[in-house]
Amino acid sequence: MKTPTPTVTELGRLTALRAAWLFDGTGSALIPDPLVVIDGGTIVAVGSGAPAPDGADVVDLGGAALLPGLVDTHVHLAFDASADPIGALAARSDEEALAAMVRAGQAALAGGVTTVRDLGDRDYLSLGLRGQPGLPTILAAGPPVTTPAGHCHYLGGCAEPTEAGMRAAVWEHVERGVDVIKIMASGGTLTPGTFQHLAQFTPELLRAAVDEAHRHGLQVTAHAHAVQAIADGVAAGADGLEHVSFWTEDSVDAPAELIQLIADRQTIVGLTVGMVPIPGLEPPPVVRARLPLIVANMRRLHDAGALMVAGSDAGIGPIKPHDVVRRAPDQLREIGIGQAEALRMITSRAAEVIGLGHRKGRIAPGFDADILAVDGNPLADPAALHRIRAVYARGTAVPDAGMAPPAA
Repeated sequence: MKTPTPTVTELGRLTALRAAWLFDGTGSALIPDPLVVIDGGTIVAVGSGAPAPDGADVVDLGGAALLPGLVDTHVHLAFDASADPIGALAARSDEEALAAMVRAGQAALAGGVTTVRDLGDRDYLSLGLRGQPGLPTILAAGPPVTTPAGHCHYLGGCAEPTEAGMRAAVWEHVERGVDVIKIMASGGTLTPGTFQHLAQFTPELLRAAVDEAHRHGLQVTAHAHAVQAIADGVAAGADGLEHVSFWTEDSVDAPAELIQLIADRQTIVGLTVGMVPIPGLEPPPVVRARLPLIVANMRRLHDAGALMVAGSDAGIGPIKPHDVVRRAPDQLREIGIGQAEALRMITSRAAEVIGLGHRKGRIAPGFDADILAVDGNPLADPAALHRIRAVYARGTAVPDAGMAPPAA
């Protein structure tokens, strides 16, 4: 496969990346002997066995494989992946929090994560990081909409639990310029006094928030552990659901009809996958006992045809560093998802569901030059994702790629 050779534009010299293999983000096989031509921050040509354009700066990556930069649909840059991310954030001024968030973004980028969707910061801090050099492309939700004293209320997104209050909360986010609305439809483990098995909003309140967000052209994704919260989110027309653990007070319960409804409506399921195993750090017993059932329900969702992507929840603890989405395929294999599909779930499909499928998640002409180069075959050897040779973000080589600095 050869492509027409582009010419040097007035923007400057072209860069041509040469490697042994290429995963383009959409296929199920590697393309041999690729040449990827970059003009500024954009891919302008992709070929196999093609010569480099005259005058281009050629970067020969030898036996490496090229992939699209990874896309994590669920991160928290404000959380520093420490043993107490909530306490660490509370102790920081806004200036200190922003500096820590920059370090978190740098860690993600050095680890090959070139696009992130931040689904919960403090007081809209992440909005100011968008477009900064040296950071991933960031979509930002600002503080998640929650109830007074509800899950993550300390981030500043509390809404009066009335229809008018929900619309007002969404409108405030719209005025601030967020990219997506995040709603805490159930409680969560990071907030004492809230409970994962209980819904936080009535169906009518969720519906009001979704309607208001859609009026302004914004997607809504709902943090939903509780069975009722999941059902209410689907009924309200939420575009996505995060976690979807079907949590009950003493176990997990995923009704077959609800699983099928999620699949039929193509509500986006953000699976919480990807973790770094750390000796001595295990999930608490209440979580550990439910994990086999949660994995089984993930498989049921997949078998039903649900639209699923990987969202790591990066930042919420030591097992969740900010580049952890590279580890998502390890858990996806447990539910019967093959490596090629798993890679699509953290590249092209992830980009599509967050609204960036026209320029992220693929190595193709016209797409942003976000590229991860790894040593080895990422389809046959998932560990290759951790042997990073180079990272390019919008056409710029990332210094110290593969040596992610600590976020804290």
